[in-house]
Amino acid sequence: MSFFDNLLGESQELLRRSCRRFAEKHIAPHADEWEEAGGFPLSLYKVAAEAGVLGIGFDESIGGAGGGPTHVVAAIEGLMRGRSTGVAVGLGSLGIALPALVQSGDEGLIERFVRPVLAGERVSALAITEPGTGSDVAAVRTRAELRGDHYVVNGAKLFITSGVRAEVLTTLVRTSDDPHGGLTFLVVERGPGVTVSRALKKTGWWASDTAELAFDDVRVPVENRVGSEGSGFHVLMRNFQTERLALAAYGVATAEMALEESVRYSKQRAAFGRPLVGFQVTRHKLAEMATQVTLAKTLVYQVARRMEDGEVCIKEVSIAKNVAAEVAMSVTYQAVQLHGGMGYMRETLVERLSRDARLLPIGGGTQEIMNEIIAKSMGL
Repeated sequence: MSFFDNLLGESQELLRRSCRRFAEKHIAPHADEWEEAGGFPLSLYKVAAEAGVLGIGFDESIGGAGGGPTHVVAAIEGLMRGRSTGVAVGLGSLGIALPALVQSGDEGLIERFVRPVLAGERVSALAITEPGTGSDVAAVRTRAELRGDHYVVNGAKLFITSGVRAEVLTTLVRTSDDPHGGLTFLVVERGPGVTVSRALKKTGWWASDTAELAFDDVRVPVENRVGSEGSGFHVLMRNFQTERLALAAYGVATAEMALEESVRYSKQRAAFGRPLVGFQVTRHKLAEMATQVTLAKTLVYQVARRMEDGEVCIKEVSIAKNVAAEVAMSVTYQAVQLHGGMGYMRETLVERLSRDARLLPIGGGTQEIMNEIIAKSMGL
């Protein structure tokens, strides 16, 4: 019996196993190739949808696979066994692109965009960050001007996950000069005026394409607006929590895999006439890594459970994201160190995990922004 068995239920464990089987069959055999290529086949979206691992966290009534935050965490842990964070993140970009559309209750948006994406027929992305505008979303400058029955969008977006291939872009635009009240979400479809300025080369997450996008007089029908004008900031803040929980789950999975690889290697690798685990310094380092992983995993599971129960956990999600990111960074660093020269080689998983972990304290809200949220929740 695992220590974590009482934190998640039977359905979550079954889902984790199902996602792991999918990842080991459809992702792991190609992980090295897709990482080096900087992407994976579009056909994988459809395969994932048919296997029931693409739309986890979305209600079955709209074409999803069902489940809540605990199921999302379990699915991420399973999909990470494909040995490519980039592929898992690429398949999961709909998890941050679609919630605003679903929450709007707009049947037109759900039929035209949500269902095809959940079926693996189209690819979606969330477009918020801009050149010169990161955590300060109130500084968004991409402008949407209403002209009759459509908006005309001009501007640029940066660091957009799945932005190279996405056909459905949930885009935060400015519809008035009010810093927060002037923000609105529009669904921008790939077409005239939408261009990929650059396919960005990153430190990690190689198999997940990332883009800089340009919008030049892009016509967007009014019916593609998500909610009312000016509602974008509140929608964004609400959905940040699920994104940050997912990033915390990626951190836990990254650290856990790095620990497992380190234990295996330390048993096999001999130095000075005995296995690395024969040295106290190695055993203690592995024990410290295991302690960190257990602490982070327990916290993430507890936060996921509370979110599933309907609690608002803004402070706790922020803490979980920071803790999981720090643990992933620390454990992967030690994993590379334990592997020695091999840990620096691209042929080892810990090398990839150590690069992938670096984004976790940055993406979805930096460590510093998380600390500010935590401090404010303390009344500071």
